[in-house]
Amino acid sequence: MMEPYRLGLVATRTHYFQLVAKLGSIRQAARAMNVAPSSVSRIIRQLEEELGTPLFERVRQRLKLTSAGELLLYHARISLSELGRACNEINELHGLQRGTVSISVVESVARGQMPAVLEEFWKRYPAIVVDIKVTGSQQAADAVHEGDCDLAVAFDVNTPHSIRRIASASLPLGVVALPGSRFAGRRSLKLFDLSGDRVILSDSSLMLGASVEEAFSQTLIDLTRRSRTNSIELMVELARRNLGTVLQTQIGVEEEIRNGTLIFVPLRDPKVPTRKLMLLSRSEREMSDAAAALGRLLAQSIERSVNSTPALAEATG
Repeated sequence: MMEPYRLGLVATRTHYFQLVAKLGSIRQAARAMNVAPSSVSRIIRQLEEELGTPLFERVRQRLKLTSAGELLLYHARISLSELGRACNEINELHGLQRGTVSISVVESVARGQMPAVLEEFWKRYPAIVVDIKVTGSQQAADAVHEGDCDLAVAFDVNTPHSIRRIASASLPLGVVALPGSRFAGRRSLKLFDLSGDRVILSDSSLMLGASVEEAFSQTLIDLTRRSRTNSIELMVELARRNLGTVLQTQIGVEEEIRNGTLIFVPLRDPKVPTRKLMLLSRSEREMSDAAAALGRLLAQSIERSVNSTPALAEATG
């Protein structure tokens, strides 16, 4: 059996190697870990000397994995996954009385759905730790793919076969506005209703923004893009101040809609793409009972978001 200090050394080297592989830079990896770059360089050099082959090559000012490096990274991820699985199984010996779940979500979900989901989760399982990262959609999906998180909630991402899609919902884009605006009382809108408006778009999906602008250009509607931002908090504040026509899903604005501070009027136009909200997870055998329980609550929340959309409720009623 390997001695404890040796296990710790292997874990440290593996962590350093994986971070350099992910960031493509020794200096960035050192900054992320708050250590000296020379320490990271020494660890990588020791690994290469012991294996007798280079693990990285420099390509355009970035470190790229060699064939040997790719092989080592593949097995390192498998080992990390197996270690996580063992920890999950040990935790499950105690039922759902202990353990940790990690999740990566986009800002709108963190702002809108996560507080209520966590409130219900901790009522049932008060001792479970939930670590939450707020990132962009692709980064959230990548975190699950790379084994950094158990779950992710993201918009409009392509997922590899290694990731499970537990739940998804197609949500319409719509206008977030003041109750006294000209949109008040409307059940839905068409593109021509926004003619002449100064529009504020979310850049959490640049493809979506481009699609919306293309849709306006095809219909010869006068549209001026005032702003594009990746901050849902800023978009809500701009809507409160009536500084432009904010186009967004209702995710992240649920509280303002409930208390009447803002309204949401969906766009029902075939030229405007819907957004797909997806709940992603690692493979079923790698999921702890705690992660599965949180996943079920999130899936229910995503389902409710579809049912509460005015346009969809009208279409199915």
